[in-house]
Amino acid sequence: MISDIAGKFPAQEEYRLKQQVLNSSRSVTANIAEGFGRYHYQENIQFCRQARGSLTETMDHMIVAYDEGYINKEVLGEVNKKYKDCLLALNSYVKYLRSAKASAQLSATNK
Repeated sequence: MISDIAGKFPAQEEYRLKQQVLNSSRSVTANIAEGFGRYHYQENIQFCRQARGSLTETMDHMIVAYDEGYINKEVLGEVNKKYKDCLLALNSYVKYLRSAKASAQLSATNK
């Protein structure tokens, strides 16, 4: 969705806002994947925090796009809804990881 929206930005934004929004939006899933691949709860949590930062950065870029008149209020509203959904899912995943980490530590101490 973000790629489609950014693809409609004016040419003068090709290497500014467009590139920034594409980089930050792609960074969200890249960080989640990298954290998952670490196989350690704490590292996974840290990469999820990075993903959360990239998610919020993407939303900020979309607000800038709205302020500059590149997208309308309806598009911004749709992006904001998906942002909130993603943020909720990411925060829930971090909560799960913290719980799993605590359980693993408890199991290790009881051995």
